[in-house]
Amino acid sequence: MKVNYIMLPIAITLFVMSLPGNAADAAHTSDAMVHAGMAQAHGEDGHADMALRHAEESLKHANMAEQEHAQAHIHMTEAITHLTQAVDHAKMGHAEVSAKHTEQAIQHMRQSGD
Repeated sequence: MKVNYIMLPIAITLFVMSLPGNAADAAHTSDAMVHAGMAQAHGEDGHADMALRHAEESLKHANMAEQEHAQAHIHMTEAITHLTQAVDHAKMGHAEVSAKHTEQAIQHMRQSGD
């Protein structure tokens, strides 16, 4: 049975993704990967009903992970915008304006990790 062969790579992937810094973003991604691996193994074993269940569950978690990553991406894009403004204002000698943009960039970077 191929299901047992797929569990080691999945376990290693889950361990790496659970390390600090990735844990918050990785929950749905790791669940999607686990179920995708199970769907693949069951499909290879000819178990269409189990492959379907795991593929549907994988899809559900993949969609949730995509939403989480999209929110993080939006915040990081905003952080980059503010950092660009901070650089531009610092070049013009506007230290206080630069500091405000840097502060806003930091807030967005923190939100991207939530």
